[in-house]
This record gives sequence, structure tokens and C-alpha cells, in this order.
Amino acid sequence: MATGEAAAAPLLSSSGEKPRRRNMYAFGCATLASMTTVLMGYNLAVMSGAQLFIREDLGLSDAEIEVLTGSMNVFMLASILAAGWTADVLGRRGTIVLANAFLVAGALAMSLGGSYAALMAARFVTSIGVGFARVVAPVYNAEISPASTRGVLTSLLDMFVNVGILLSYVSNYAFAGLPVHLGWRVMFGVGAAPPVLLAAGVLAMPESPRWLAMRGRHADARAVLVRTSDSAAEAELRLEEIKRAVAAPHDGSGGVWRELIIRPTAMVRRILACVIGLQFFQQASGIDAIVLYSPLVFKKVGMASNAAVLGATIAVGVVKTCFILVATLFSDRLGRRPLLLASTGGMAVTLTSLALTLCCVASSSPSPPTASAAACVASVMAFVAAFSVGLGPTTATYTSEIMPLRLRAQGASLGIAVNRLACGAVTMTFISLADGITMAGCFFLYAGVAAVACVFVYVWLPETRGRSLEDMDALFSK
Repeated sequence: MATGEAAAAPLLSSSGEKPRRRNMYAFGCATLASMTTVLMGYNLAVMSGAQLFIREDLGLSDAEIEVLTGSMNVFMLASILAAGWTADVLGRRGTIVLANAFLVAGALAMSLGGSYAALMAARFVTSIGVGFARVVAPVYNAEISPASTRGVLTSLLDMFVNVGILLSYVSNYAFAGLPVHLGWRVMFGVGAAPPVLLAAGVLAMPESPRWLAMRGRHADARAVLVRTSDSAAEAELRLEEIKRAVAAPHDGSGGVWRELIIRPTAMVRRILACVIGLQFFQQASGIDAIVLYSPLVFKKVGMASNAAVLGATIAVGVVKTCFILVATLFSDRLGRRPLLLASTGGMAVTLTSLALTLCCVASSSPSPPTASAAACVASVMAFVAAFSVGLGPTTATYTSEIMPLRLRAQGASLGIAVNRLACGAVTMTFISLADGITMAGCFFLYAGVAAVACVFVYVWLPETRGRSLEDMDALFSK
């Protein structure tokens, strides 16, 4: 399927007003919504270091650690699939507040857990909040943003996820010196306070104008659009497009899920293929194997002390977070496709480099050369940099902006459910798979997936930069 369609001209006002390219109100709203994902990233990644101490404190086996680490991705499927319905009933803002409540409860439960069963139950509670945040935050950001800055504002989501990941690495390092039975509990406990403040901030931001229009509250929708558009004329144009999208005839006899899955149109099938494919490849290419198991990878190449291993993970987290700025700065300038192509191609190369480094270590066992550790850390840094310039932040941007309004929340839920299943498959099998095909074999496998992802982007994904959300139907109907 050809994908070389040129992006449509950005949405412009007819009044000749100079667009307010730096719309600080829209930026503030998107920032508040995105900050919920700081706790998502923190709760997912804090296990990377905490597992070293939980294993010793509670005497857990490798299999139990593997399941505890990756189970959250499976647990959150329930809240992911329910998030679309919840967001349509409670609103985008109300669902984000609900997500923060579950994140607080989950963090406290993890810090107080005294057994494997208690920790699994706590991870389940946390997963509900993470699932809601993972679906609704990108939908809200896409719906609140003007077309000219939608790439920047929706990229904030992944930036804050990575801020959370980086903070979890810092927390792992900072509390590693505490007694074993206390350190990992503090690592989880410090994640309980921020969601309370975030929930209060979210209540101060406006509801999505598209959700308001779906409820017939056109005056409220107009008021939000005037504050979040590049010009007053654009606000009116956006409102009229939203009204037309809400009023557009469609086969609603079986509900949204019937329209998505059972009897989708050709256009919806194409959009779903793009959404599901992109969400799948983002996780199947192994990013969370690095995020959650980098301490094991670094130990494999001869880094013996926990301090050195956790210090290296902080360096990886800094690189991962910094390179998201590239996607944030260039998503609306270069477009989504160039960043995705560069990212997936770079991931394939760097994963191959990491696998070759591990092969060299295996051949020189039991005393790997010092240079192997440096090469391994460099390869991991290069991989997370390649991931962060495209596939990481742009996946949420692309999948949230191409779904039709009436299907957006549930469509996002479906794509993210696939994302989490792929992530769960990676994180819950990494240790076992490494035992079976070696750790180098794992990364060769992920490199192959990244190469296929590059081909997928080139063949299937059209450019969306500068188009209004309501114009995506026309793009995918070609």
C-alpha cells in the first residue's frame, strides 16, 4: 500500500491572523495530563533495581521475579479495555484523576507488601491506574492540541514516561544502601505522594473540547478551543469540523466495538492495521527488556557491584530522556514518518551491535574484558537513543491522532492492549528466553523485529503532520 502521500497544509485561519505557535494554555493542559505518566514510568521501571533486593529479602525465584516484573503489562489489560468507555462516560479529565487514585493506592500497597501474593495484588492495583493513564492521556493531548503543535504536545507523554523511568533509576541508586528489607519498600513508597498533587492539578484543567461536543456542550467546547487554538478563526473552524464529525452518519447499531472489530469499513481496517502494527512493534522490538533487565545485561558483561550496575542504568535513563527532545522538537517540522523510519532502522543496527557484544563476552567467558562492559553500555545507550527519537514518543502521537472521533477512545484502548500484550510477552519471557537461546540470541531476535518494523512504517504509514484530526478520514480513505 503506497504511503508517500504528502501531508496536507496545516490548518490555517482565513482571517490572516498570525498563528500563536507557542500556545501556552494548550501546553499547560497537555503537560498536566502527561505528568500522570511520570508515575506510570516510575512504577513500571522501579522493578529493574528493586528486584535485586526483593529477591534477597523475600527469597523469590527467578520465575517469580520474572512474573512479578512483567505481570503489570497483563494486569492492565482490563483497565486499558475499559478506559475508552470510562473516558467517554466520565470524560478524559475525570478518568485521569481516577488513574492517579489507583496509582497512589498501588504504590502504598507495594511498599507495605510482605509476601509474593501481596506484591502481585499491589501490582494489579497499580496496573489499573497505569492502564487508564496510558490510554486517556494521549487521547486528551491529541484532542486539546492545535494541528500546528500536536506533535510536540503529544510527545510530552513519552517524555514524562521517561522522566518517571529515570527517577526510578535514581531512586534505585539512592536507596540501594538502605537495609535490604527497607530499601525496596522506600523505592516504591516515594511514588505515593506525587499523584495526589497531580490529581488536584488535573481538576483545574479543562475537559477535552471533542468530548464536550460529543455531549452537546458546544458553548463549553468553543470556550476551550478559543484558548487552545492558534487563532480565534481556527477555533471556530475546529468546532465546525468537530460538530460534523459528531453528526456524521455511521452504522451505530452494534456500538463502537462492532464498528471497530466485527464490521469495520475499509478505512477503519486500514487505520486499525496502522494502530495495532505500530503499537505491537514498539514493544516487540525489546525496549522493556532493556528498561527492566538492563541490570542483568550489565552483570552479564562483568559489572559486579550493584552500585556500578545501577549507576549505568541511570546513565541509560538520562540518554533515553534527553533524546525524546529530538522527537519533541522535530515531530511537527520533519513529520512522523521520517522520525519513525530513522528510529526503527537505528534500533535494528544498535540491537545487532549489542547482540554481537554479548557474543564476544560469551566467547571470552569466564573473564570478559573490561572493554566489553563499555561496549555493552554504549550499545544500550545508542539503542534507547534510537528508540526515543521516533518509535517511543511518536507511536502515541500517531495512533491517537488517526482514529476517527467516535472510535478514538476505544480504538486507542485496543491498540494499547496489543502494546501491553507484546510488552508482557517480552518482559515475562526475557530471563527464560535468555536461558534458552542466550542473551545475545534475544537481542538478535529483537533486532529482526525492529527491521520488520522499519519496513512496516515505510509501506503502511502515511504522513499526518499538519492535518486536523477530522481530516484523517480523508487521508486513510485514499
